[in-house]
Amino acid sequence: MVDEHSSQSIAEYDDLRRIFVEAETSAQQIGPEMEKFGLVRADLRPIVYEGRESILTIFDALEKTHGWKRESEYPGGPALMLRGSLGTVTLEPGCQLELSGSVSDTVHLVDHELRTHVAQIAPVSRELGLMWLGVGFHPLARREDLAWVPKKRYPIMRNYLPTRGAHALDMMLRTSTVQANFDFVNEVDSMRKMRVSMALTPLVTAMFANSPWKEGKRHDGLSYRARVWLDVDPDRGGLVPNVWKSNSTYADYIDWALDVPMFLIKRNGRTIENTGQTFRTFWKEGRDGHRATLADWEGHLNTLFPEVRLKKTIEVRGADSQGLELASALVALWTGLFYDERALSAAEALVDGWTFAECQAVREHLWRDGLRTSFRGTTFVTLAEKLLSISRDGLVSRGMRDAQGRDESAYLAPIEALVSRGATPAEVILEEQGTRSLEDFLRQTPGLLGQVTS
Repeated sequence: MVDEHSSQSIAEYDDLRRIFVEAETSAQQIGPEMEKFGLVRADLRPIVYEGRESILTIFDALEKTHGWKRESEYPGGPALMLRGSLGTVTLEPGCQLELSGSVSDTVHLVDHELRTHVAQIAPVSRELGLMWLGVGFHPLARREDLAWVPKKRYPIMRNYLPTRGAHALDMMLRTSTVQANFDFVNEVDSMRKMRVSMALTPLVTAMFANSPWKEGKRHDGLSYRARVWLDVDPDRGGLVPNVWKSNSTYADYIDWALDVPMFLIKRNGRTIENTGQTFRTFWKEGRDGHRATLADWEGHLNTLFPEVRLKKTIEVRGADSQGLELASALVALWTGLFYDERALSAAEALVDGWTFAECQAVREHLWRDGLRTSFRGTTFVTLAEKLLSISRDGLVSRGMRDAQGRDESAYLAPIEALVSRGATPAEVILEEQGTRSLEDFLRQTPGLLGQVTS
């Protein structure tokens, strides 16, 4: 949400820090995001934006049955979002349906929200014959099979990003993720969490690798989504080298963001393309009579795609989409690391000495090897076991219990079971598929979100 000062021009460098400084809080809240692909079970074609088996039909059902309210980019424009008690339901470019959950104090509440959302879309999904897949890359569709959501910035991105990376359109149309957002107390705390999570993201990406198919066939790895992100836009993605030094500050992230080319600005309801110009140049020189505002800066920060993104929260972005249990496990993992001092210190010790160059290099093959990936004389399996132990201790220490007396560490059990086998979610669903064709496997399974929706 744009703050009340958003129309102000950016007069000095310190204005750029405002969005981060004003977001500082000790609240320790959690904001989950879960994306998923919709398919028509009868013929496995992708869900479209409008028509019978469509996003708009889903929106209609959620409005009528559960009181969600639709919103558009501009008066009279197409519906692009629902707002309700669970947060917001939004759309990615290829009609991926996303729940951006309301802010929660515990993983228990996050898990409840995710399950409630899936339960809410279940009746209309059964009526329409839809199934929902929590995987990181669309298992069947080609780019041309997917319908574009009519959001104003997407045509700009559609034209610009392919000039920066061969898989940019795949990222937009065919990838899906589970993410989580976390609070930071102050500048030191934010940079500490950024450094730790940047270093750990390749490991977490491997732990949650869950996209073993491409266009109906198994590819030669476990996370095609992670493969795609290697070739999207080197300016605005990756691991942000600026924040790896031990004394990093907001200024380090700001300086990185300033030198990333923009997509657009908005003026009086109009979307104005501004690709290629860095925000630093736009701030200093303007463009066609327009001068940079705080709203432009906030909008620009939202168009950056690093593996960990700093906005009004810290957003961890490196995992493939998952079924319900593993989606909650991903949120629990980061919660245990970020919101307990001893756990965060232990995570810092685990990644001590890990360099940007090493972590960047390991991304080149973790998408293929998963937990078998070698790193600094050991494997990701060993490191994942250590990381899970640290997070479990942090969650136990938090002492947040549900009505049954369970603390939040209970949500780690599914990923702990996988890591104990040295397996990723992708390897489990490949085992379940067996010798069946992918089409037969998908038709015969209740869905890859957790046996709920169809």
